Amino acid sequence: MEGKGWSTWGEGVSFGLQNGMAVIPYALLKYYRKLNLTGSEAMLLIHLLSFRQVEGIEFPSLEELQTVTGRSISAIAGELQKLMKEGFISIDEDNDELRDIHYERYNFSGLYDKLGAFLSVLAQESVKERSKPVSSVPSLRTSAHHTGVPAPDGGYGSPAAPAGRDAEESRSLFTIFEKEFGRPLSPMECETISGWVDQDKYPEELILLALKESVFAGKVHFRYIDRILLEWARNRVKNAQDVKAYSQKFRSGGR
Repeated sequence: MEGKGWSTWGEGVSFGLQNGMAVIPYALLKYYRKLNLTGSEAMLLIHLLSFRQVEGIEFPSLEELQTVTGRSISAIAGELQKLMKEGFISIDEDNDELRDIHYERYNFSGLYDKLGAFLSVLAQESVKERSKPVSSVPSLRTSAHHTGVPAPDGGYGSPAAPAGRDAEESRSLFTIFEKEFGRPLSPMECETISGWVDQDKYPEELILLALKESVFAGKVHFRYIDRILLEWARNRVKNAQDVKAYSQKFRSGGR
């Protein structure tokens, strides 16, 4: 089978996993470490799948996930943010016009695609192995190219590397926002913070200053904070000194 054939095979596996799924994919249980997932992250994915299949809940709350995992809400929120950032899950939004309801649901296409691609690589390696001398040993490092998951230091089978500075900053932001809001953050709110950090590249200092401005204005909600950040970006406000100068200019001269 040529490269295109293996790609088609992987797409077929992905399609099969997405349609008619009523159980937890065994590939997830067996190979989650190969995809650089920790045990708690894999278990979180299993719980999300179980909520959908068994209870018909497509978007469980952080409190519901805390009940079944026994872990803190901040830890769960951090893991959801990582899973979304690395493409294992995403969030779909839709509207029920008849009932005038806006709802959200988790999309597992990324997880199935990664598992399908990884299984395709394993099958390809197995074919190559049968065509080589018995003493040769295949390398699974090539799977990183196909799944988009980098091999950890020391190769596959070693524990995942600790989260970097960006992840630590995001979790710190989660904690501060939860304290100011006086409640746990929703998955969508966690994704918004992640977007500010990872996509918009706002400094943590600037995000916290925008939060502070919203508290002073008595408008502690994400849309208002996002508008502040957008306005600052348009006016090239990048740090605390710029915020101070912009605020003074605004108060003295208006818009």
